[in-house]
Amino acid sequence: MNFVEVEDLKIGMRLARPIYNKKGVLLFERDSRLTSQTIESVKNFGLLGVYVLEPAEPLPPMSEEDIESERFQVMMVFSIQDELTKIIETKKTYRLPTLVSTIIKNYGHLNEKVNFYQNLRSRDDFVCRHALNTAMLCAMITHVMNIRVEEQVQTVTAALLHDIGKIQVPPEFLFGHGNNEKNSNVVYEMQQKGLDLVETAESTQIRRICMQVVRTQHDFTYEKKIDENMKLLMPAKILLVANRYDELTAMDLQGNSKSEVKALQEFLEYPALYDAAVVDALVNCINILYAGVSVELNTGEKGLVLAENPADILRPTLLIFQDNSILDLSLRLNSDLYIVDIMKTLDNRYAMDMDTVLSMMSMTEAGSTVG
Repeated sequence: MNFVEVEDLKIGMRLARPIYNKKGVLLFERDSRLTSQTIESVKNFGLLGVYVLEPAEPLPPMSEEDIESERFQVMMVFSIQDELTKIIETKKTYRLPTLVSTIIKNYGHLNEKVNFYQNLRSRDDFVCRHALNTAMLCAMITHVMNIRVEEQVQTVTAALLHDIGKIQVPPEFLFGHGNNEKNSNVVYEMQQKGLDLVETAESTQIRRICMQVVRTQHDFTYEKKIDENMKLLMPAKILLVANRYDELTAMDLQGNSKSEVKALQEFLEYPALYDAAVVDALVNCINILYAGVSVELNTGEKGLVLAENPADILRPTLLIFQDNSILDLSLRLNSDLYIVDIMKTLDNRYAMDMDTVLSMMSMTEAGSTVG
């Protein structure tokens, strides 16, 4: 699956993800081929691009829950966009508590991991989609950490509001080429002004949570410094991880993104910045290296995840493509091997259904030779 910008779409490409309108009505099914009319519609929607399948790639599985979640997100984004616009215009909240409650109801009580799919974004809804994704992650993380209800509500509320200042950033700065110093300073100034709106419309406590996250992430991203003396509130620690995860894994205007593995590696590399308990909770919320994911090792070898490793998500059991050997990264003898990244293309990848994967997992459990 690849993200293709609107300008590069070609007739005949197959959609990897469904496309809905703002009311949640399905417009284009998965696996449907692009026509000139489809491409024109995508341009009219203002989408940055769409996810397409490679020529030989089978349609990835998507459960009914996954499809319904994507539809739900499309509708929620427009509600969030409307609410944030009203806050900017009137300095008052209207449906914010209802939006927070809806997100917590749908994502703040889950007892199993979910597939966290990145959705399509346009220039108009870029900020609001980020707010929604971050809020969803916050709802899931607070549930796993058994955070009290009051703090869960505060965390999800802050997630929806923390980037409100970006809505008023001139497009040439928010969507400029590269994160140069001039652009980042303008965006940061508008974020700071947005925090004043948060306090006026919501509360001092919500503003404090947002402020800690905005300042901490800006200092780390653009100045490469971490203020270890800042006593982050627990909602801020959670929001910091959720915010950064979505920033890293979402497609930007140039179609760039980092994989879930790269995001997790950043979290583990900077424990002073990203709270370990929060990162562990994130890992227990979403599927990252699960059975069926193709990966590349530091040796250049490529393989397929056969079994997740709950004790260390980055060290699962693999089927190595080169010789069909089974490799358990959790074993001490394999300590010098590690996953570099998730494979984003079909190079050297086998097409396998879940029955095949489950069969191989059974062989592993029965005591097959481990590399």
